[in-house]
Amino acid sequence: MTQVQTLQDLMERIGPRLKLRWLTGGSCGPTQPLRGTAASIAGQSLVGSLNCIHPNLLQVIGQPELVYLADLGQTAYKETVKKLFAGRPAAVIFADDIDPEASFREWSELTDTPLLGSPLNDGEIVSHLQYFLTNALADRTTVHGVFMEVLGMGVLLTGDPAIGKSELALDLINRGQRLIADDAPEFAHVAPETLQGSCPPLLRDFLEVRGLGVLNIRAMFGESAVRQSKNLNLIVNLRSLDEKELAVIDRLSGTLSARTILGVAVPEVTMPVAPGRNLAILIEAAVRHQILRIRGYDAGVDLVERQSRAVEKAAPLPVGGLE
Repeated sequence: MTQVQTLQDLMERIGPRLKLRWLTGGSCGPTQPLRGTAASIAGQSLVGSLNCIHPNLLQVIGQPELVYLADLGQTAYKETVKKLFAGRPAAVIFADDIDPEASFREWSELTDTPLLGSPLNDGEIVSHLQYFLTNALADRTTVHGVFMEVLGMGVLLTGDPAIGKSELALDLINRGQRLIADDAPEFAHVAPETLQGSCPPLLRDFLEVRGLGVLNIRAMFGESAVRQSKNLNLIVNLRSLDEKELAVIDRLSGTLSARTILGVAVPEVTMPVAPGRNLAILIEAAVRHQILRIRGYDAGVDLVERQSRAVEKAAPLPVGGLE
């Protein structure tokens, strides 16, 4: 999903769906940064119902909030409205076609805070905006490689140029796996431990294979061969290893490690590339192995435990052990 930078961008992208309209200002007015201007913006929630203690980026006022404000005394009411705008939200949204009172409009002008309105209730507005903003405002980065969906898992194929990433991706597609992005997949930090990968619109459906040029995977293999986005679950680093490097690989645990992207640790497997190796089968095996790890099973640990039990069973009893 393309990032949005201003309130005007948000109105253009999701305004029609939520039936949002400008109550003050407008698309022709000064550009309003969507991130707001509060000094504590890093800790601001994206969107929520009226909250003056932990201000939301977008403050939503519906019928319950109006009832709450109506129960306050005049002094407390004015102080609450003042605190609302002192938090410098990007905008205040009035649900249920509520017409804001004069005090809201006055503080809106004083703080240059736009007011928006919608006929939808506050719950619908908060729910839709929460999902939209989580993706639209997420931190993003681009990683060189080919991003695939393999056996339902998001797998990023990385490695040196000309190592064979695109050819491997083509082989996997022939085996029923799906292409998400070639060359420049973009990853967004959409949740504390979740990276969502997608393809820039310009490169969507295309795969470059040396000697063949650029292939349109959707046109060649059909709709089922491509996917728009997927969470990143595993990185496979393709490398040409010499005999010394191969010799130091742990025979039980393999080359499992982790790579940190946008603060998230992603499991990474180094896959040796050599003539005669069926990399497509090995990638699928690596994915199946990772699925078992996620479920709590590790074949290497299982083998060690079996050996330990066998050794214990075969060990002679100590002298006097039956007494």
